[in-house]
Amino acid sequence: MLAEIRIEALGAINAATAEFGRGLTVLTGETGTGKTMVVTGLHLLGGARADASRVRSGSDRAVVEGRFTTTEVGDDVARRVDEILDSSGADRDDDGSIIAARSVSRDGPSRAYLGGRSVPAKSLSGFTTELLALHGQNDQLRLMRPDEQRNALDRFVDIEAALKKYRRLREDWIGARADLADRRQRARELAQEADRLQFGLTEIDAVAPLPGEDESLVSDIQRLSELDALREAAQIARVALAGEMDTPGPEGASAADGIGRARTALSGTDDAALRTLGERLAEAQAVVADVSAELGGYLDELPSDASTLEGKLARQGELRGLTRKYAPDVDGVLQWAAAARDRLAQLDVSEDALAALAKRVDTLGAGLVDAAAVITKARTKAAKSLAKEVTGELAGLAMAGAGFSIAVGPLLARPDDSAPLTLPTGDVVHAGRDGVDAVEFGFTPHTGSDVLPLAKSASGGELSRVMLALEVVLAASTEGTTMVFDEVDAGVGGRAAVQIGRRLARLARTHQVIVVTHLPQVAAYADVHLVVDSGSGKAKSSVVKRLDDDSRVAELARMLAGLGESDSGRAHARELLETAREDRSA
Repeated sequence: MLAEIRIEALGAINAATAEFGRGLTVLTGETGTGKTMVVTGLHLLGGARADASRVRSGSDRAVVEGRFTTTEVGDDVARRVDEILDSSGADRDDDGSIIAARSVSRDGPSRAYLGGRSVPAKSLSGFTTELLALHGQNDQLRLMRPDEQRNALDRFVDIEAALKKYRRLREDWIGARADLADRRQRARELAQEADRLQFGLTEIDAVAPLPGEDESLVSDIQRLSELDALREAAQIARVALAGEMDTPGPEGASAADGIGRARTALSGTDDAALRTLGERLAEAQAVVADVSAELGGYLDELPSDASTLEGKLARQGELRGLTRKYAPDVDGVLQWAAAARDRLAQLDVSEDALAALAKRVDTLGAGLVDAAAVITKARTKAAKSLAKEVTGELAGLAMAGAGFSIAVGPLLARPDDSAPLTLPTGDVVHAGRDGVDAVEFGFTPHTGSDVLPLAKSASGGELSRVMLALEVVLAASTEGTTMVFDEVDAGVGGRAAVQIGRRLARLARTHQVIVVTHLPQVAAYADVHLVVDSGSGKAKSSVVKRLDDDSRVAELARMLAGLGESDSGRAHARELLETAREDRSA
């Protein structure tokens, strides 16, 4: 529910705050006072394009701020709102309400805010769309579009699960069709690509590189290049540690022997400090023995001559041949080979492969036809019920002879259609994201006249009532949300105006309804009556005031015939107000 809206420097309004309650709220006022600016502000909160020309003259920017509550909405809407708040990092106020705001600069970009955080206008739109439904004269025009008519029908019928299944199949089907068409059109090019990949794989497989082999070869070649020097250094070190010199006597004693004698000497004493040092020499003796053994292994592994170097260099040359062509190192070459094998599996343009893919396209297409048929059946059945209920609502809106119909037919494919699908009936339809159905609203203003498309048969006033009738019937799908009507009663008067007021009041039992109206018959049904007053003085600035009962009578009298100060006008207004109250309580 919209609890409050605050507007600064927007159009005729310099600064105004309006508080809304449950039920039906009407906004009235003289032409030009800025009633529509309230709706414009709500459109800005809904993410509409910011128009700098709306900024009040003399101001740098306009600001619209709305406070929303979610205690009245359904569980699904509340859950989606919470998800939007979480993803935006927005916070609720202490009382649980959410503040949404939009600023429009005269010279710069607009800014959007949600729950104290700066957010993209799209995020703000996602939030307000869950809680607000805005209906104005432009929305009536949109109702003439086929996609809007289909969307209205889909609000009446539960096909969400069927649509999800259809869209999943459609995505797979379109992907498979594109793959098949690509392979057929590019068969020669793909075959050449496959030959290049296969040549590379054959060359790599012939060399059979191992992971990291190029790096280990560098180490091996370096060792072999210094073979004599390495052998001499290792032998001298081993002899020094293990004692394998030919010279007898103390000169040939090994480091291990020397450490052993020192250890024995120290361990044979009774002095604690010397015995401790002897134990430490035991550790040194073990390290010397280990190093000596490893030096022996190192010497055993060294080639007996340098002939091995030639083989290593030759192997290195083979690997460099691969790294010049396919990747900077051997590991990269192996990754290229793996990717090439995967790509080859996708480049199968043989007749068998194309036949298998064509069969998959047919199978997916058959499944898509079945999924579309479920949606069509549900829409066709719902169309009859929705048309009947809307026709009934039109009768209650002083259009007793009017008829409303909904036709559901195949959405025929164009000659250059990107997604043609053949139905069992033989019709070739466009498999759109929302199915294969064309939905068209029909209307007849009175009994005996032909049913024509809504866009060709309804006047402005009739179109207003058709839209209101639709909203009344479809209201169950958005229970608890806020519905805003901007002069939805345009072109209507007399008894029809009373019926519109009555229907709006009925809609307000399950929704918060906000209406901008010029009709006193509609305003009389309001729970809350707000008036937009242009004020006085040179630089007029409109303000929004909440009317008490006496002020309402004066405003209704003004709306009836501009007779707000006359006794007859006030009497007529009071009678209208009392009649509406009795009607609502009946």
